[in-house]
Amino acid sequence: MSLMRDIRSKCVSLFSVTKNVKPSATLDRSNTRTRWTRRLRYAGAVLLAVALLGGAAVASAGDAFGARATGNRQRLIESSPQWNGERFANPLPREQASFVTMLRRWVGSAPNTVPTDPLPVVTRTAADFANAPASGLRVTWLGHSTLLLEIGGRRILVDPVWGDRVSPVGWAGPMRFHPPPLPLDELPTIDAVVISHDHYDHLDHPTIVALRERVPRFIVPLGVGAHLEQWGVDAERIVELDWWQATALGDLTLTATPARHFSGRAITRSDEDATLWAGWVIADATHRVYYSGDTALFPELAEIGTRLGPFDLSLIETGAYDAMWADVHLGPEQVILAHQLVRGGLLVPVHWGTFNLALHAWTEPVERLLVAADSAQVRVVVPRPGESVEPATAPTLARWWPTVPWQRADEAPVRSSGVDALWQAR
Repeated sequence: MSLMRDIRSKCVSLFSVTKNVKPSATLDRSNTRTRWTRRLRYAGAVLLAVALLGGAAVASAGDAFGARATGNRQRLIESSPQWNGERFANPLPREQASFVTMLRRWVGSAPNTVPTDPLPVVTRTAADFANAPASGLRVTWLGHSTLLLEIGGRRILVDPVWGDRVSPVGWAGPMRFHPPPLPLDELPTIDAVVISHDHYDHLDHPTIVALRERVPRFIVPLGVGAHLEQWGVDAERIVELDWWQATALGDLTLTATPARHFSGRAITRSDEDATLWAGWVIADATHRVYYSGDTALFPELAEIGTRLGPFDLSLIETGAYDAMWADVHLGPEQVILAHQLVRGGLLVPVHWGTFNLALHAWTEPVERLLVAADSAQVRVVVPRPGESVEPATAPTLARWWPTVPWQRADEAPVRSSGVDALWQAR
C-alpha cells in the first residue's frame, strides 16, 4: 500500500480516459500517437520500477515471508473441513472489485488517512501489570489488533506487532501512527501468544523472534505454525487449531472460531489461503472474551454466540474497510451487528488508529461506530493506545482523537455479500 502511494502521482495520468477527448477536425493525429507512445513508455517504466522494488523486497525480506506447511502439518491441513483440496476457503464466496478498479482507487487521493499531530499514547511499563485486575478481566489496547488480555490469572498477548512497519521489509510499507505504548523490554511475563492469521499487521516477524524464548505457548490457526518454526519457535511450544477446536491453558479455554477473511504473506500471492484464519474465544469459569480477528460479516457469528457466548467483552475489528473489499473487513455498522450476533457485552473496537491500511479517514471507523452503537444502544469504550479497560468498571466514553472530515454510512456504505438475511432478521 505504501508503494502504491509512492507511485500514485506518477500513475494517475495513465488512467485518463481518451473517450472524453472530443473529436476535432484540427486534431493532430501525429501528436496523439506521440502522446500515447510516451504514455506507454512511461507505463513500462512504472511497471519496471514496481518489478524492481518487488524484487528488492523479496531479496531483503529474508525470513519475513515465513514458510509453507509440509509433512504432517500439511496432512493435518488437508484433513480440515475448511480445506477445499487446494486452499482454505470461506463458506461464503469472497466477492471484491477487480484489481484494475482497486488500483485506480489507490492511485487517487485519499484525505485524512493519517494523523497530523502526535496521538495521546499512554506509556506503560511492566510494573503496571504487577497486580491482577480486581475484576479478574482486563484488556489493554496496544494499538491496531495488539492486545494484552488478563483473564483468570493469566496474561495472553494477542496478535503482537511491535514493528515500525507492517511489511516484509523495513524500508517500505504502512508506518505506525504512534510508538508502541509498552516497550518489548517492559513486557510482563506472558503465558501465551494468540495469532488470528498470518497477515503482516497481525503476525510480525521481528516481534515473534523477540518473543520466541520468552513465551511458553503460541496458539495459532492451522498452518501458521510453519512460519513460527521457520523463525525459531520450538515446535513443542506451538498449538495449531481448526475452527471450533479448543486448547486448555490452566483454567482457561481458548477456542478457534470461524472468520471470513483470507491469508498469505508472499508478494506474488503464491501462498494465498495456504494457512487458516480465525477468531478466538478466551474464557474461564467467570469471564468470556470474543476476539474477531479480521473478518467480514458471516452467519456463523450467531453460532459463536450460541455455542460460546454470551461475552463480557468483544474485541472486534473496525477499520481498514472499503466497499471494494466488503467480504474481507466488516466496516463499523457491521461491527455492531456482529457484536449483537455473538451476544457481546462491552464492545472495544480494534484494528484501527495505528496503520493506514485503507482509503477512509483515520478517525472514521470510530466516528461511524459510535453513531451505529448509539442507534443500537450498544455499550462501547474506545481506549487510547496503551489504555487498560475492565468491563466490570469500564470508564465513560471519552473522545481523545481529533475531529477531521469523514464519510457517513450513507455516503460510503460497506456491506458484505450473502448476508441479507442477517440484516433482515435484525
